[in-house]
Amino acid sequence: MSENLYKAKDYKSELKPIWCPGCGDYGVVSSIQQALASIGVPPHKVAFISGIGCSSRIPGYTTAYGFNTVHGRALPVATGVKIGNPELTVLAAGGDGDGFSIGGGHVGHAVRRNLDMTYIVMDNRIYGLTKGQAGPTTLPGTKSVTTPYGISEQPVNPLLHVLAFGAGFVAMGGNHDLKQLTALIEAGIRYKGFAFIDVFSQCVTYGQPEDLTKALKDRAKPLEDAGHDASNKLEAYRIAELYGKEFWTGIIYQDKGREEYCDMQARLRETAIKEDSYPRDKVFERNFLVK
Repeated sequence: MSENLYKAKDYKSELKPIWCPGCGDYGVVSSIQQALASIGVPPHKVAFISGIGCSSRIPGYTTAYGFNTVHGRALPVATGVKIGNPELTVLAAGGDGDGFSIGGGHVGHAVRRNLDMTYIVMDNRIYGLTKGQAGPTTLPGTKSVTTPYGISEQPVNPLLHVLAFGAGFVAMGGNHDLKQLTALIEAGIRYKGFAFIDVFSQCVTYGQPEDLTKALKDRAKPLEDAGHDASNKLEAYRIAELYGKEFWTGIIYQDKGREEYCDMQARLRETAIKEDSYPRDKVFERNFLVK
């Protein structure tokens, strides 16, 4: 497939995004379109599944097949799509609330099945669509409409969450560096198995000042600059534990040895068929004539 056959504009629909001016999701959808163009997969061979929330509008802004599901159900629907047509490039998208609150029970099962799809979570640590409630990744002390005195609960750590379930590809990016984000999304799509990318996408309306783009640029620590070994799972856990404290970006973990679900099912079927079939070297010794 030619790398130059498609351009980013080929994945851009005629619908105009209605996000708040300055929303980080503009950069995310742009990076997704750039990544797909770089890979060269035709738009009609891409399926984009999302849940509910600001970021879940993304399928409508692409020319791929899209399915905007109910809250928290992007992954089970994406699983059905991929199993139904393994030839499709399947992407799932949602926010931190959609993915790790009401949809949190689906994440572990999507990871353990290891279907070849990419889950992009736009993590702004707040419920933006429903007017700024505290979410599952909101940091302690944050004041919101539902926590006027500051939230006291510890946040869900998405990176540790998926690593503990056994995800083979885990990355962290942000809309402060779209070149890096595009590369991470492309790597996730090319990965043969379940890929998880946590994207810090700023909420300019309800987010915290320290989470806006300029602050993210100042805090970002690219893993490639630190010589991080993405095959080292223990080191990946150490980096993941810093979620919410330090902002490391890049591929945190990549396991190249795990077998993908559809490939595994094909192998198991082939093995079963061989076990049930008559040995090839004995076939001419058997009398198949009906008496």
